[in-house]
Amino acid sequence: MKAIVYTKFGPPDVLHLQEVEKPTPKDNEVLIKIVATTVVKEDPDWRRSPGFNGFLKPRHPILGQELAGEVEAIGSAVTRFRPGDQVFGMGSFGAYAEYKCMPEDGTLAIKPADLSYEDAASIPNGALTALPFLRDKGRIRSGQTVLIYGASGSVGVAAVQIAKYYGAKVTGVCSAANLEWVKSLGADQVIDYTRENFTENGKTYDIIFDTVGKRSFSECKGSLTDEGIYLATVPSPIMMLQALWPAKRGCKKAKFVAAGLMPASEKIKDLVFLTELIEAGRIKPVIDRRYPLEQIAEAHRYVEQGHKKGNVVIAVDHHK
Repeated sequence: MKAIVYTKFGPPDVLHLQEVEKPTPKDNEVLIKIVATTVVKEDPDWRRSPGFNGFLKPRHPILGQELAGEVEAIGSAVTRFRPGDQVFGMGSFGAYAEYKCMPEDGTLAIKPADLSYEDAASIPNGALTALPFLRDKGRIRSGQTVLIYGASGSVGVAAVQIAKYYGAKVTGVCSAANLEWVKSLGADQVIDYTRENFTENGKTYDIIFDTVGKRSFSECKGSLTDEGIYLATVPSPIMMLQALWPAKRGCKKAKFVAAGLMPASEKIKDLVFLTELIEAGRIKPVIDRRYPLEQIAEAHRYVEQGHKKGNVVIAVDHHK
């Protein structure tokens, strides 16, 4: 099968399209024929330098987290899926390929019927991050005021839509070019961060959700209501310490969710819940650009500029 492989850390050009052995599912695994995947924000980080994916060389030579495709074969012990099922989900690595095996109890669910494979592939990472932050840590409820910082990224666009589903009044912070677009997702108000500092406008919010790790708790706490909650996907060491205690003023708190470390069983429940929201029209996929698999280096160059709107999707063509 064809896959994008890298054997050393470096610039996008270390990514190469090559033939590798097609995987065979174990007893508890399903073999997925991948139709679409994505380039998420972390992928260029893992490609560039040692760390999460090894130190001397990449421990997992095929990147790619999100996927959508069709179950081609199943292991002898699999009961959740059957060949022909159209599925979507995510794992840690291996989606930059024509095929991938996943355990049946992995983060995988039946694809929403009316969603294309490309649209479905763009959902899991952002939405499975935003949902536990807002619902579980933020305890979001109807009538609250919520500010989403980085409202045009993959987590941000999901957060805006999820917050609106729960009945919150949403303010989205992004660049001028994305203001109207974020508003079209449901944001009640939008702020251009290049022209206005929301921490200086005198307004307060029940939840401030920094989806891009740009604003600290200390910067934001003055813009929180007395029992307000600050959420961050990329917490600093100081913020992690602050999260252990309420702020001196009132009961304001900083909270962080290790969404990637949540049990797969919880992620499956959330993915099924998100499927229901998608089918009800409450969440829609947001795709900025599409690339064929062989142009994935170009996709990485675009994503690491840090200006993508929503998601960047990779189409996997099995006929080339």
